[in-house]
Amino acid sequence: MTITCAIIDDEPLAAGLLESYVKRISYLKLKGVYNSAITAMKDLRDDPVLLLFLDIQMPDLSGVEFAKIVNKDTRIIFTTAFSQYAVESYKVNALEYLLKPISYQSFLAACEKALDYFNVQMRQAACLRDRYMFVKSDYKLVRIRLDDLLYIEGFKDYVRFVMKDGVKVHSLMAMKRLDEYLPKPEFLRIHRSYIVHMPEVEAIDRFRIVFGDTFLPISDNYKDEVQIFFDQHTLA
Repeated sequence: MTITCAIIDDEPLAAGLLESYVKRISYLKLKGVYNSAITAMKDLRDDPVLLLFLDIQMPDLSGVEFAKIVNKDTRIIFTTAFSQYAVESYKVNALEYLLKPISYQSFLAACEKALDYFNVQMRQAACLRDRYMFVKSDYKLVRIRLDDLLYIEGFKDYVRFVMKDGVKVHSLMAMKRLDEYLPKPEFLRIHRSYIVHMPEVEAIDRFRIVFGDTFLPISDNYKDEVQIFFDQHTLA
């Protein structure tokens, strides 16, 4: 895919270096280089980019302040000489936080992270739209209809998709990848070994998910998110 991007940095040398890095990466399409957030505001409001390389300490409007008003679909890679804003940066759509001087290797790693993120978003959108996905099972691709799925069980090197009709499909993949890919809160991870299709849950019994005579445990690491789901769907 192609990722549209822009650079905002009030230091001409820093902006020029980032521009040279962008030009070396084939999947990036640079839409503009700006010396302040104020000058970038109109262009990026009318024609938003997917990825923004954003300095933090700038006159008039800081990078953190600008990140709070940027298009909701734009993701940020902060490029700054100051480490003290790192925690705050991740509250405003930041994918990465790069400290100056920025090497090409660290810049490329951040861009690869962004590419991975947008690829997941693109696949997830298609999955939601069409309500199915294909997974590799043995030597073929098998279609998994989201509406037919009860839960996914993870093992050491593979996962098992358990369908409403009792069919089980095995595939060599990581639970973490599925957890990132499947739409939330329709699909929630309740345990390191289980992702559940929440609209299909029959009951919750002593903090276990119930499907007929199958009981799936909810671990402490995921109980808060699961509790929020049930609180939102419970008639008090």
